[in-house]
Amino acid sequence: MNIYLWALLGTGFPFLMTAAGSALVFLFKKPAGGHLQKAFLGFAAGVMVAASVWSLLIPAIEDSEAMGLPGWLPAAVGFVAGGLFLFLLDRLLPHLHLDEKKAEGLPTHWKKTTLLISAVTLHNIPEGMAVGLSFALAAQQQDPALLSAAMALGIGIGIQNFPEGAAISLPLRQEGFSRRKAFAMGTLSGLVEPVFGMLTVLASFWLGHAMPWLLSFAAGAMIYVVVEELIPEAHLSEHTHIGTMGFMIGFLIMMILDVALG
Repeated sequence: MNIYLWALLGTGFPFLMTAAGSALVFLFKKPAGGHLQKAFLGFAAGVMVAASVWSLLIPAIEDSEAMGLPGWLPAAVGFVAGGLFLFLLDRLLPHLHLDEKKAEGLPTHWKKTTLLISAVTLHNIPEGMAVGLSFALAAQQQDPALLSAAMALGIGIGIQNFPEGAAISLPLRQEGFSRRKAFAMGTLSGLVEPVFGMLTVLASFWLGHAMPWLLSFAAGAMIYVVVEELIPEAHLSEHTHIGTMGFMIGFLIMMILDVALG
């Protein structure tokens, strides 16, 4: 099994789904309504939480125990490190969330479009790491079950990336960008996934015994994104159950994919 080829294919699918979502700018002029947007955010959060548990933390614990380490140790340390990594990125990288006027991160003169893409990039970094590491683990252990689980993770992340691409391209179109440029910007926002996916694969190749730590690192980074960004935005400004329903559906689909294919 070629570790690099599988990792590239695995992270390439979510990237293509981001591009497919961005292509909706050629069909629609306006972003999804408030309730639909909240449902998408909740769905993405559910997928990422389920993926963090079944595709990352549980394999990290099992791999640790196979190495003779306490199962909880790499999982706990890596999880905290991943959260701190995203915390630092969140504080340092200038970015702007949809429907907000004030940018976060270090002061900058970046344009609004760049700041919007930067915000999505923050979400996509741990996703790319997670998918790349899952395929790397399957390739290292030559385990068909792990390969199936990695495929399930790639599919789940890809599904939730579809509305994410639209969430970038459609608002840019509303701000006066051409459809082609809005599509290009939305597509580029997903490019970070194969890039970070391959970087983590390279890290796992040189640090073979660090795989449990890396898996839990990706899990911590994803949970940070869920709690810091996705869940608050899914329930922003009003009492609504649509975000909760989206979360439960996303969690359910990712859980079924992982268990059924794993």
